[in-house]
Amino acid sequence: MSDRSSTSERHLVIGAGPVGLAMAAALKHRGVPFDVVDGASGVGGNWLHGVYRSAHIVSSKKATEYADYPMPADFPDFPSADQMLEYLESFAKDRGLLPYCEFNKTVSLAAPDESGRWNVKFADGEERTYKGVVVCNGHHWDKRFPKLPGTFAGEILHSKDYRDVAQIQGKRVLVIGGGNSGVDMACDAGRFGESCDISLKSGYWYLPKTFLGRPLTDIPIWGLPIFLQRAILKSITRLSIGDYRRYGLQRPNHKLFERHPAFGTDLLGAIRMGRVKPRPAIDKVDGKTVTFVDGTTGTYDLIIAATGFHASFPFLPEGLIDVKDNVVQVYGGAFPAGVRGLYIVGWAQARNGFGRLMTPLSDLYARMIAMQDELVFPIGTLMQRSFTQRLPTTHLVDPEKSRREIRLAHWVLPLLKLRDRRMARKEPSATQKGRTPVRA
Repeated sequence: MSDRSSTSERHLVIGAGPVGLAMAAALKHRGVPFDVVDGASGVGGNWLHGVYRSAHIVSSKKATEYADYPMPADFPDFPSADQMLEYLESFAKDRGLLPYCEFNKTVSLAAPDESGRWNVKFADGEERTYKGVVVCNGHHWDKRFPKLPGTFAGEILHSKDYRDVAQIQGKRVLVIGGGNSGVDMACDAGRFGESCDISLKSGYWYLPKTFLGRPLTDIPIWGLPIFLQRAILKSITRLSIGDYRRYGLQRPNHKLFERHPAFGTDLLGAIRMGRVKPRPAIDKVDGKTVTFVDGTTGTYDLIIAATGFHASFPFLPEGLIDVKDNVVQVYGGAFPAGVRGLYIVGWAQARNGFGRLMTPLSDLYARMIAMQDELVFPIGTLMQRSFTQRLPTTHLVDPEKSRREIRLAHWVLPLLKLRDRRMARKEPSATQKGRTPVRA
């Protein structure tokens, strides 16, 4: 167990899920002192407390495993929630991370002071000072509910709060949302509930999990340009699924990967078997009766909102981090401009599994966090002044493109130091090393 008596020269990693563990391992490898805290009872993040136990990953184990820590050979192509938790627990143990972790430890406030250090308050009343804060609090916890036009007299449940079929047995269920969680909810409700409808505002891209006996995320197309990926996946979809309208679904009105696609054809099979009935968007709600925009109605006991999550950081001072349309406004995927010692990691989603990306990305970030001590300005500010850096416009990340950018970034990091020296010469009164204002 690391000494907690003096933390001012350490970084605090908030969250012990897949991203927090990867960052902790990378910081340890780079020799950067750190602590890890998590409000749950152990490592695993969403796989410990945020998914129904019957869940399976939708990207393959090869696409999901850390690049330097393969999953067990006896795991199936699409491991279960329990197997994912077992894998993450093994990673934490084998990488020697558990002595750095504190569980059942919730951060209530993390705020910078004038010296550039971070004052951290915990829900149990304890306060500490850290050199920096690495935020890995995940993106599957702040539930987004639909705005229903009217009052529903039945039960409303977010997909995150679904645990097992006992919650839907004997009930007339309406699922709102057609992503991966919505598909799972609808298939379970269609099988174990009295009835199930699924309401979709617009069309989704449904991709098969496998093609020619291989997981779709393992076929060798993901390093190709995006237009070729789209063309190939559309062809695969036409061959294996056909026109979505044949299932009573709408055609997507957006390009593939402009929104997260759903992997798997379970919903399509459930529709064919009559277990799930597609519905359009909701027009109004009155008691237990729901009227849809096409004029049809249905009566339901339970609405399951599979409507996603907000990207939020309630423990950070209001206004410190900008979030636009659920896209966190940071440079390089983690670095806010004008804020020293704050790193927002893992808010985005890899399109086809986090593993191939997370290992090299966490190593790069750990190197950059260590480098911050050598710089006058916050890394995000230096990146903001670069002509090549732009704020993100989507939360979806192309893993193979990002891997190429990560390899290049290691070569160009010295340019950040050069830019820092030039800016310090031009703005000598703006800051002194070690005393960077939180907003530069």
